[in-house]
Amino acid sequence: MPILVCTRHLANIGPCEPVEFDGGDVRAVLDAAAKDHPRLKSYVLDDHGVLRKHVVIFIDGVMQKRAGVLDAPLLQGSEVCVFQALSGG
Repeated sequence: MPILVCTRHLANIGPCEPVEFDGGDVRAVLDAAAKDHPRLKSYVLDDHGVLRKHVVIFIDGVMQKRAGVLDAPLLQGSEVCVFQALSGG
């Protein structure tokens, strides 16, 4: 199963320790994780089901492009990391 983990800054949103969830792509893993972490999907996805601007997702240590990341296929043991993206000056 793929693994999902959030940064410590998101402790009230999702798991900060690696947890396995069923799913063949990022969206399915988020759906499965949302059963245990109900605030996760509304933090990660906007009202249209698109990745929010202030969130970035890494798969197996590689930052993913926003477009298509939710449909990115995952392998057994793939690690999906959810980060809060910061901007400013």
